[in-house]
Amino acid sequence: MSEAISLHAIVTPELAGSRLDQAAAQLFPAYSRERLKQWIQEGTLTLDGQQAKPKEKVMGGETLNVAVILEDETIALAEDIPLDIIHEDDQLIVLNKPAGLVVHPGAGNSQGTLMNALLHHEPLLSQLPRAGIVHRLDRDTTGLMVVAKTLTAHTSLVAQLSDKRVYREYEAVSYGNMTAGGTVEAPIDRHPHDRVKMAVVPGGRPAVTHYRILQRFPNHTHVRVQLETGRTHQIRVHLAHIGYPLVGDPVYARLRFPKGASAELNEKLKTFTRQALHARRLGLVHPGTGESCLWECELPADFVSLLDAIKADAQPATL
Repeated sequence: MSEAISLHAIVTPELAGSRLDQAAAQLFPAYSRERLKQWIQEGTLTLDGQQAKPKEKVMGGETLNVAVILEDETIALAEDIPLDIIHEDDQLIVLNKPAGLVVHPGAGNSQGTLMNALLHHEPLLSQLPRAGIVHRLDRDTTGLMVVAKTLTAHTSLVAQLSDKRVYREYEAVSYGNMTAGGTVEAPIDRHPHDRVKMAVVPGGRPAVTHYRILQRFPNHTHVRVQLETGRTHQIRVHLAHIGYPLVGDPVYARLRFPKGASAELNEKLKTFTRQALHARRLGLVHPGTGESCLWECELPADFVSLLDAIKADAQPATL
């Protein structure tokens, strides 16, 4: 499928002396500078009807025209996989990702991913990078994700994520009895000896995680977590780093049976084989309306069942 984009603008006097790609970014702010530069180089964004170079200076008063046919950027098989859609309009999709669903195709996961499901739900997403997916959740993390449906929405959402304007709140269950909430500010990069894992590494990418206690138990803590940055495995790595790894995490935690715990709780901990992490709330500025939006989705059944087993085993400690 293809879609046509037609844009027109006059270079204002204030932009006189600017580079063409800089002027285009000011006049067509809904599109990324890299995208506009690509169109200039391809000759689909013209200056007074002529192809020009991105670095060419403008004098003011020139006409910029864009005539683009969007072709497929995402090549993947469309598959009829059910989606739990919380909200959808002409600009974006907000969905509740289940455990076990990989976001992008990759080695060993060429099919059966969220991307495959999205391409079946809306074939025009093939025209967007990664079918409109602008952020990700780990395979076994559940909860809210936003997907762009247009190129302008994609540009806006990527910018909001980059500028830390997207609100992302999670709930998690960790091993250990936290004494108080706090903030972890520790750089994250690939583990120096195990390339499958991430780790707190000096010189890694900056990462900031805020956490608050929702309920304390003798051997576990139900926490609310807010991301300031979005590094791979960030919550899992940061909470493990401070000594409170997530229940069920197969990479960053070991199975712990609390001393004196009931057989029911031990069985629940044994069979809960994914990280107890759920993306509960998602907030952003709508790319089309400019309104502030906030979505929320309930905890999944297995997460609730885990909490119920912990609560039944012991009286929660007071905060």
